Amino acid sequence: MLESRHFLRQNLTIMIDPFSDFLSLMGARSVISGGLVAGGAWAINFPRANTVKFWGVARGSCWMLFEGDTAPIRIESGDVFLLCEPRSHVLGSDLDAERVDLDEVLEGRVGNMVHHGDGDEFFMIGGKVELNIASSQLLLDALPPLIHVRGTSSQAQALRWLLDQLVRERQDALPGAHVASNELAHLMFIQILRAHFEAGGFQPAGWLRVLSDKRLVPVLQLMHGDPGRVWQLQELAQAASMSRATFAAYFKTVAGMSPLSYLTKWRMHLAQRALLESRTHINVLARSLGYGSESAFSNAFRRVVGRSPTDFRVQGVKEVASGREA
Repeated sequence: MLESRHFLRQNLTIMIDPFSDFLSLMGARSVISGGLVAGGAWAINFPRANTVKFWGVARGSCWMLFEGDTAPIRIESGDVFLLCEPRSHVLGSDLDAERVDLDEVLEGRVGNMVHHGDGDEFFMIGGKVELNIASSQLLLDALPPLIHVRGTSSQAQALRWLLDQLVRERQDALPGAHVASNELAHLMFIQILRAHFEAGGFQPAGWLRVLSDKRLVPVLQLMHGDPGRVWQLQELAQAASMSRATFAAYFKTVAGMSPLSYLTKWRMHLAQRALLESRTHINVLARSLGYGSESAFSNAFRRVVGRSPTDFRVQGVKEVASGREA
């Protein structure tokens, strides 16, 4: 029981920032992969990746051509891009140059750095974002295949500073460089998402759009801060300074679901994490999330997740054990 209470205090406490709460649920963790120095006429085939990847160009420029596309994208010094879709692509100064597979290029890697071609006119450094398997699809479904923040954009200043700091950490081999680099990489990932929000481009209705909507932040603070409370629509509408009808319609337009459906789904994502990461009894978890009985919680869980809490926990333990053995 003490362990259960500790878990619930730790994981269901008030979060001032709903987007941080969302990233925490995803288990988002950024790790620096390394850097690429290239020169002359070069082109590299990058295979499909099962992780979200991001790169920042510290100097030089190149072209990016995605599998199936005919028009390449120009990448300039100071640009940062986030690849969210497992899609192969080519990077190169000259896309007509002989293309080399990334695996072959990496054979010459020294530490986290790799050199390709003649010269060093081009340098980029990048990383990957590791996500919790149980909830990662929430983020992936909400992101476009590519987020490209140009170095000349109004959102680029903070990213340029982070990129410069990453380069300095790697080149100067400062004490704690490994940890500092990964922390800077995570800040870069978050800043790329912020730039995406601020750019005001089209975002489909869903989690990412509602979490970045300033009018709805006070509402999400309430629901995320106390997910076990039986929230009334009128209370949430007041937090958004709207009438009930206007609020309900606006929330559904932005989130793609009603406010109470959002709350139910958020509860179920919290439940999935708790079931995988703790030994909290299902009855205790049910009551902490606002359900009067274990059966009511189990029915809601099955409706949203597609299987019972017990089956979900057992299968999750098996998958973790299988991953460790592999």
